Amino acid sequence: MNTEVKISKSRISYKTAMKVLYKRVDELKAGKGKELLWILEHPTTYTSGIRSNNNEILDKKIKVIKTNRGGKITLHNPGQKIIYFVINLNKRKKDIRKLISVIEKSIIDFLSIYGIEGKKDKNNIGIWVDNKKIAAIGLRISKWIAYHGCSININNDLKQYRKIIPCGLDNKKVTSIYSEKNKVIKNFEDKLVRIFLNNINSI
Repeated sequence: MNTEVKISKSRISYKTAMKVLYKRVDELKAGKGKELLWILEHPTTYTSGIRSNNNEILDKKIKVIKTNRGGKITLHNPGQKIIYFVINLNKRKKDIRKLISVIEKSIIDFLSIYGIEGKKDKNNIGIWVDNKKIAAIGLRISKWIAYHGCSININNDLKQYRKIIPCGLDNKKVTSIYSEKNKVIKNFEDKLVRIFLNNINSI
């Protein structure tokens, strides 16, 4: 499958990234352009999915951007890697459960490189280490074009999660690769790309 890969070294604002995603979605709907896999970081940004409510905002001073992805409120901040994609399921299997399974497997495969055992939770989407969430997934499907993606906590400031009830799960904690292994990993973007491309191409 013909997929464009982008790895951004500088931080990209959430609104800028969304403009790129929406444009690519429109192109694929029109039968133009390539699929997209984009690795990036955002500056500190809180976003709310279509299932969010105001009770999840604990610090009423923060600004929250509404988005059309699934899920609830979450945090993006430096040290967290975002994996965005725009995938044309019209040219693959029209199977949303399979797509989510592939994303979950990709995150688990990546974490295993660093000796972290990530697991799925049948009741809560995302990837977990024990009872702590290390990766979030949020998708939208429009005319079988899948977009948005997932985030993995690498070495981001987890204290910023205290301003919200992340993903609506007030009885859960969050973690990161740094918190689990007490080390900062570097130069891992190419590994992320290889894992995601290999797994996505199985759809």
